[in-house]
Amino acid sequence: MSTQQTIFVTGVAGFIGFHVARRFVADGWTVIGLDNCNDYYDPALKYARLEQLGSDITFYKGDLEDKGLIDTIFTKHKPCYVCHLAAQAGVRYSIEHPKAYVSSNILGFLNILEACRTHMPQHLVYASSSSVYGNNTHVPFSTDDRVDHPASMYAVSKRTNELMAECYNHLYNIPCTGLRFFTVYGPWGRPDMAYFKFAQSILAGKPIDIYNHGNLSRDFTYIDDIVEGVVRVMGCVVPANAGNHGGDHTPSQGDHTGSPLLAARCSLLAVHNIGNGAPVSLLEFVEILESELGVVATKNYLDMQPGDVEKTWADCQDLWELTGFRPNTSLRDGLHRFVEWYRGYYLAP
Repeated sequence: MSTQQTIFVTGVAGFIGFHVARRFVADGWTVIGLDNCNDYYDPALKYARLEQLGSDITFYKGDLEDKGLIDTIFTKHKPCYVCHLAAQAGVRYSIEHPKAYVSSNILGFLNILEACRTHMPQHLVYASSSSVYGNNTHVPFSTDDRVDHPASMYAVSKRTNELMAECYNHLYNIPCTGLRFFTVYGPWGRPDMAYFKFAQSILAGKPIDIYNHGNLSRDFTYIDDIVEGVVRVMGCVVPANAGNHGGDHTPSQGDHTGSPLLAARCSLLAVHNIGNGAPVSLLEFVEILESELGVVATKNYLDMQPGDVEKTWADCQDLWELTGFRPNTSLRDGLHRFVEWYRGYYLAP
């Protein structure tokens, strides 16, 4: 594809949005970014990410709920592609602040869809979440599984996004792909995530909380693998009848040449998992992190938290068949890179 393509990335100051934007900039794209830089976690980290991007992107500070701003961005920049990664994050936060998820994640996504209906980009790729699987006991989690038992308002908002995308695809033929991310970690990550908080507490000599007495496992997915999946899916458009919202799904064979963007073919409605496909127990995860930090943690063993689930595990076969890619970074390698960044960012003199 032409390196002069324009992409609109929402949540560009966020963890995933920052990495995705940086990759598209490196690939020669024109990147337009939006973020409200809210204080859900330390805004200084968000502004530091933006400083890394610098003048390589055109940045707008504002809310997804501001329909006028969204329309202005689409009208002025006419993005060929849209990567919608902005959202109010946090499973447990959503239990205490449910309205924030309706406002940002649902109303905000509606504004994105409406802008896409008017301007018709070639592809809308948006962030969903493994949280939509709720307390599903069938593992690994497949996009063919039912997802009608959410365990948090965050999960509700993400499943709602998938249904909204399906509706707009049906009514207006907007090419849409949802990506269900599984426990993303890595440099420049989110301070509210367990791995980040664990590192902070361990290095400060403070105890860490181990929920469900350690009987949890997660499909930890390194950020570079997430980015690679996003980039490949962005340019890969499969037949509309290959959608996989709970029905039969027969993904088309993608171009497995390794090109970072695959040639667009026709309209799309799909949802894909992006996970490492190898769940790791929470206790094993802590052991690896302790090894990388060189410090043994003091552990508080606690009961299960509301809204949490015991296990996540991604079936990424359809992603592989479509793009020729599946995440493959080991947890030890990924945590090593995270710890290197963490020490350099927070502890360097």
